[in-house]
Amino acid sequence: QTTFGSIFLGNVPVHEEVHRCVGQIQGYKGCVRDFQVNNQELFIIDEALGGRNVENCNVPICDYHPCHNGGTCTSDAENWFCECPGLYSGKLCQFATCDENPCGNGATCFPKSRQDAVCLCPYGRSGILCNDAINISQPSFSGTDVFGYTSFLAYSTIPNITFYYEFHLKFQLANHHSALQDNLIFFTGQKGQGLNGDDFLVLGLRNGRVVYSYNLGSGTATIISKPLDPTLNIHVIHLGRYLQKGWLKVDDQKNKTVASPGRLVGLNVFSQFYLGGYREYTPELLPKGSRFKNGFQGCIFDVQVRASMNQEFKSPGTPEGHPNSGRSVGQCKDSPCSLIKCRNGGKCIESGSTVYCDCLTGWKGAFCTETVSVCEPGHDPPHLCKHGSTCVPLPNGYTCHCPLGTTGTYCEQG
Repeated sequence: QTTFGSIFLGNVPVHEEVHRCVGQIQGYKGCVRDFQVNNQELFIIDEALGGRNVENCNVPICDYHPCHNGGTCTSDAENWFCECPGLYSGKLCQFATCDENPCGNGATCFPKSRQDAVCLCPYGRSGILCNDAINISQPSFSGTDVFGYTSFLAYSTIPNITFYYEFHLKFQLANHHSALQDNLIFFTGQKGQGLNGDDFLVLGLRNGRVVYSYNLGSGTATIISKPLDPTLNIHVIHLGRYLQKGWLKVDDQKNKTVASPGRLVGLNVFSQFYLGGYREYTPELLPKGSRFKNGFQGCIFDVQVRASMNQEFKSPGTPEGHPNSGRSVGQCKDSPCSLIKCRNGGKCIESGSTVYCDCLTGWKGAFCTETVSVCEPGHDPPHLCKHGSTCVPLPNGYTCHCPLGTTGTYCEQG
C-alpha cells in the first residue's frame, strides 16, 4: 500500500462510476511473478491485502523453451528435461564438443570438457570409442555416472502379466554401501505420465532393504524386506502377484505379502522392461511411487519371469534373453580399464562398459597425450586476453589480437 492508496495487480474492483468514466475494463489473464516496486520485491500472495479469483500459476517449464540448439523440452507436472538433437548434450543442450563425433556403433557422445568427449557405450560394446565388442552373460551396472546418465538394459514389453506374474533374479552388489542408497533394480509401467494413478511394477534398494511396489491404478502396494545380510555375496529374490495380492521373498528371509488398495485387479503396462536403470536420467518422470534416485550398482543375472503358474520361467526379451537396447553395461567382474593405459598421470575411469581417461590439468585427448594450448579454455592459468579479443599462441607464450577500438597487451585499454 502506498501513501496515496493501493496497488492493484491484474484487475481492479470496479464500481459503476468507473465504468462510466473509463468504459469496459478487461482484467489481466496470465501469470505474474517477481513483482517489484522501486526495486523492492513484493511477495504477491503473502503481502496482499485482499484478492479474488487468483490461483497458483503452474506454467510448465517447457513453455519457457529452456533448451538450446533445437533441443526438445519434455515435462510432467513437476519436472522437465531437454532431449538434445544431433550431437548436443548437457542439461540445456548447451554443449557442442561432440560436433565431430568420435564415437562408434551408436554410442552416446558426451562432452567431458570443452576439448574432450566421452563415449557412453551401447549394449555389447566397450572401449574408449566403443569399438570393442563384448559378450555379456552377467550384466554389470554402474548406477548413475558423473554425467547424470544411468547404465541400463531395455527389453521388450513383458506380455500377459495383467493378472499374474512371478519373477526370479539374483544380484551382487558392487559393495554393501550401494545397498544403502536409493537404487533401481527393474521397472515397467505407464512411463512418463508422473501421475498417482499410473500402473507400474518396480523393484529397488533403499536403506539396505529390498523394496517391491506395484500400482494397479487405484493406489500403490509396497513390500519392504528386512535389511540385507552383508555377509552374503549373492542375493536371491522371488516376487510375484495374483490380482491384488503380492508377495516378496529375499534370500532366506520369510515370505512377505501385501494387497493393493482399491478394487482394480489388473496391471496395465506398456513400456519396455528396464533393468538396472532407465533411458532418461530424470527419475522424476517415472510415476509417483516408483522413483529411485539412482541406477543399480553391481551385477544382475538369471532374471526369469512367467505369467502363469502353468508356464515355465523364461528370460525377458524378444528373442528370449536379448535386450532391445542398453547403455554402459559391462560384463560382471570384467574391468575395461585393464585394457586402457592413460598417460601423463591420467586416471582410468570405468562405468560399466564405458571407459575414459580423466586427465590432469594441462593434458587432453583420449589417452591424455595432448597438451592443452595456452589459449584453450582448459589451460591453467587461463590467458588474460579481454573479452572480444583473440588469443593467438606463440612458441613462447601468446599474444592478444584486439578488436577495433581497443589496445594494450591484453586489449584492456579503450
